[in-house]
Amino acid sequence: MSANRLLHSHSPYLLQHAHNPVDWYPWGPEALAKASLENKPILVSIGYSACHWCHVMEKESFEDAPTAAIMNANFVCIKIDREERPDLDNIYMDAVQAMGLQGGWPLNVFLMPNQKPFYGGTYFPNAKWKQLLTSIADAFVGHADQLAESAEGFGRGLSRKETDKYGIQAGEGELDADELVEVITKLTAQFDPEWGGMNRIPKFPMPAIWHFVLDYALLSSREDLRQAVFFTLQKMGMGGIYDHLRGGFARYSVDGEWFAPHFEKMGYDNGQLLELYAKAYQVSRDPFYLEKVRETKDWICTEMTQEEGGFHAAQDADSEGVEGKFYTWTYVELEALLGADLAWFADLYSLKPAGNWEEGVNILFQEDSYETVAQRQGIPLPTFLEKLAAQKAKLLSIRNLRIYPGKDDKVLAGWNGLIDAGLIQGYLATGDEEFLTIALRNLDFVQVQLFREGTLYRSYKNGQAYTPAFLEDYAALIKASLMAYAASGLSRHLAFAQTLAEVVLERFYDAEDGYFYFSDPSAEKLIANKKELFDNVIPASNSILARSFHQLSLLTYEENYGKIAARMLGGMKELVLKDPGFLCNWANFYLESLVPTAEIAIVGTGAKQKALSLLADYLPNAVVAWSESPTASVPLLAGKLGDAEGNALIYVCVNRSCRRPVATVEEARALVPQLN
Repeated sequence: MSANRLLHSHSPYLLQHAHNPVDWYPWGPEALAKASLENKPILVSIGYSACHWCHVMEKESFEDAPTAAIMNANFVCIKIDREERPDLDNIYMDAVQAMGLQGGWPLNVFLMPNQKPFYGGTYFPNAKWKQLLTSIADAFVGHADQLAESAEGFGRGLSRKETDKYGIQAGEGELDADELVEVITKLTAQFDPEWGGMNRIPKFPMPAIWHFVLDYALLSSREDLRQAVFFTLQKMGMGGIYDHLRGGFARYSVDGEWFAPHFEKMGYDNGQLLELYAKAYQVSRDPFYLEKVRETKDWICTEMTQEEGGFHAAQDADSEGVEGKFYTWTYVELEALLGADLAWFADLYSLKPAGNWEEGVNILFQEDSYETVAQRQGIPLPTFLEKLAAQKAKLLSIRNLRIYPGKDDKVLAGWNGLIDAGLIQGYLATGDEEFLTIALRNLDFVQVQLFREGTLYRSYKNGQAYTPAFLEDYAALIKASLMAYAASGLSRHLAFAQTLAEVVLERFYDAEDGYFYFSDPSAEKLIANKKELFDNVIPASNSILARSFHQLSLLTYEENYGKIAARMLGGMKELVLKDPGFLCNWANFYLESLVPTAEIAIVGTGAKQKALSLLADYLPNAVVAWSESPTASVPLLAGKLGDAEGNALIYVCVNRSCRRPVATVEEARALVPQLN
């Protein structure tokens, strides 16, 4: 089959469409100029490689010659990988939702030749798709003026600033502990008391919510909230959304019980969940959380790391054209493999002879704890766990012989940063050097291969960095670099964080409203340049950046970072109080600003051991810097000394005012501020 213009793309998703009979163009000047020159409407189709319904629509419609003929004759067809171009995805997803239509992927949007949208939708079965194509082609010929008028209206809406749309005005505001009580009360009303997570279907992990609730629980000594976080993490880690054999979480479950996922596994989810489960282990020392941390790290190392140290983006839901085939089992298969162990294994994972899911297959789904099942089966717990480890290893080795799901093997800067944050938290939780080694290697790879001549690039594949990075990438890598500095004591990571922060200030900051654009306005002229303000499955790039700027200001004594961050929080405060469900990373920044953040400097012989001991039991709302010898290289450490023998002392400071230094971690922890 002949190829189209996607053949030279790096994106696995675009390459999946390179042999469609559709005359696909990548987004770029050539396609846009063709639409303008020939006065044709543009069809923009957006998806990603791990998207199940994207594969379905491709097979039904984009591989179908009669359908392709309609598309080619009447439209300039552009295919976009949303992971490479989240800026375009944000614009056109907003447009479809403004039309009163349901968002999702694949996202199919029809534009006038000037890029302004007039209609869209998500997945269409082939018959409806062909009917829609014909109707829009006819309308463009007969009623172009009406379509243009509609597109102008949507274009005006898209170009309106988010700060205007939501009445946001940056500026420092008063912080009140009672307001955070109100935020927590509103959030807890949305918790699912039976299955954990938020009380909605489908069920997404939403790590930012649980990071905030855990931090609030610890700083306010709210045991009920701590248990709510643990309950959610237990249910999620027991669910079918978790890969019990290899580790790693699928993107979401289609039901309310964490049972049946769309089986795609994304780097951004797993980085955040690795960080969250590591914190849960630090707080509880429950081996269940440690299991999820170690297994997810093993999945990242074994299946998601390329030879230079970069992390791949995602694994598909489908293998051999069937969703979940790689991950599910028939009862007959398991009978043959497990023999006498099938009884307790079936009890543990809710397996049924006729299957517990569709098409007679079983998803591994744990309803009861290991302890409960072991007791029910009359097996001592240590023996049960030993047998479980052996049978999981056996099944994994058999599963590894199957045809693997597709892999999206591009490297995305921001997603690598999120994975690094999870790995570093895993190191702090376990003391296992492998976690830190992998993360630092990745950060060095990013700095060498994706940061070129003062510009960060979002994507990397086949030895080439491409597409200038977005705010999401800068924000996630600044956060990861700050965590790397605290864990390693290597000042180069703090320096890289500050370098990225200065690039962001120079190229992305809108001084008029006090927030940061998602795209560098000088990189490419689009019909709108959005600001990402709401926390979702990934926290808003502005909220990640605000928290990192706050921490940078405490480490470097550069007041500008702190002032910008405080003004950003001030502008978002009313929205946080009104509807915190999609603003929890902002709520967490409210919490750390109110408490306030502890500035901890450790200097002298043994500083590393004391720093890691301090960080081993999760310490929310603190920045930590350490050095084995006196140094002025980091302002927080400058002027601070060890004791008379040169042994490390710990300085706990608040608002740059330091308490008398102490010698032990226990004394230092007692000085860290709490929520009163």
